[in-house]
Amino acid sequence: MFQVIGGRSVQAARVLAPRSAVLVEAVRGRKSRTDPVAKSKVGRIKVPPPVDPVEMVVLKERYGEYQMIMRALRLEFKEEMLRKRYEEDTGSLAEERARQEAQEHRVLMDLNHLENQRILKLRIVRVQVEKEEADRKKFEVILQREQEQQEIVKEKEKEILKLQEDVKNFITLENLDQRIEEALDNPKNYNFAIDKQGKVVKQTMLQ
Repeated sequence: MFQVIGGRSVQAARVLAPRSAVLVEAVRGRKSRTDPVAKSKVGRIKVPPPVDPVEMVVLKERYGEYQMIMRALRLEFKEEMLRKRYEEDTGSLAEERARQEAQEHRVLMDLNHLENQRILKLRIVRVQVEKEEADRKKFEVILQREQEQQEIVKEKEKEILKLQEDVKNFITLENLDQRIEEALDNPKNYNFAIDKQGKVVKQTMLQ
């Protein structure tokens, strides 16, 4: 049978017990507040254990020495910690740290310079491409304007030629009598009707 002392003994009993066995935890029951005092403890008076005066003096002295030693150790550790911190701030360690920081700064500046050069090259290429694209669009606009101007000129030339042809048929003082005679000799009837296809379907007779 296992002697139960705390939760660890119970866990150990569970681990060491065979699987086929039935575990029954040995738990000591507690008395309720209404239960009477055990018969074996009736009339018992708790008396503190006796203290040896000599032993008490020795314990006090040793405890004082212990406190003094621990105080000295704490001061020693604190002094060493402050000395190391001071050396890190102002001593050789500070110089080494400053040198490392300066070296790291130089490395970072070199990396920054390389990155700036790379970005500058990309920017130059991008600006060149944008400039070429802008020049191409500008040339296309100029070419389109020239084509439109040429078309306008051609249209104006056609209008001028047509106007020159129409001028030949204008009625002037010089050919007024001739045009009157031609109109009388060749009368035209404009009183007619047309269908949807534009053909003349009905026309009145000239009187």
